[in-house]
Amino acid sequence: MLIEEPLLSPAARTFLAGARRAILATIAPDGRPRPVPICFALDPSEAVLYTALDEKPKTVVEPLRLARVRDVQADPRVSVLVDRWDEDWSRLAWLRIQGQAALLVPDDRMPERTVAVVALRAKYPQYGSHHLGARPIIRIAIERVTSWGALEAP
Repeated sequence: MLIEEPLLSPAARTFLAGARRAILATIAPDGRPRPVPICFALDPSEAVLYTALDEKPKTVVEPLRLARVRDVQADPRVSVLVDRWDEDWSRLAWLRIQGQAALLVPDDRMPERTVAVVALRAKYPQYGSHHLGARPIIRIAIERVTSWGALEAP
């Protein structure tokens, strides 16, 4: 009998929900990985992760000119790494997501943009004063999850 496992286990969902930051790695034009720290939220019902191109200071004013956006538009393959460090090494853990990224732009009237904004604001109260509805959001469709360590450690 074939039993299909969910892409994200309950332990992985809990680990992601508690993480405050992650590292998004895109592929630069020269083929090198381009890592950048991100805030993120997981879709409550799907294997999808969202990260906003928020109003924190950036190297460029126009969010569509950010290197990560150009990278995603050229090659949508991305990785996201979330880790937990602790001096007690029995609590060390990491989770790596591989997926396909797409840009949700403000012109999109799709309900998914609302889901993304609600999820991001629920996780980060700082976003209450950001105009997320007027800014692009990167959507990452999760294709593979790899983890190590005690994701469920207290």
